[in-house]
Amino acid sequence: MGERIRVRGESPYEEPIGFSRAIRVGDRVLVSGTAPVWPDGECDPDVTAQAERCVELISKALAEAGSTVDDVIRTRMYIVDPADADRVGAVHGRAFASARPAATMVVVAGLLDPRWKVEIEAEAVAGDVPNGT
Repeated sequence: MGERIRVRGESPYEEPIGFSRAIRVGDRVLVSGTAPVWPDGECDPDVTAQAERCVELISKALAEAGSTVDDVIRTRMYIVDPADADRVGAVHGRAFASARPAATMVVVAGLLDPRWKVEIEAEAVAGDVPNGT
């Protein structure tokens, strides 16, 4: 199965819930649902800024696991308001333009913190894929 590399993030929920920001096993890197939280616990009310923060944290976790956003093969975006789909999608489109991962956007009733309008998770295969297209 391979060695597990666990990446610790900034979430105050990691310890009490018992999860890692990301985990790498072999060439697979899985990034947990990532909320738009700053180290001080604050959260920008703007959905675009929230999506950008999620991507920033995902990118950081990928880097710590030896991967990049260009290695991402799957993303899931959770939003609480369908009216935010275009704005979150635009951030996703810019961030993952090279990777063009399989992606899903789901409208949910709510996220763990009512200030959060978006949460994003990602999966990557680290390294180059021979003869990949």
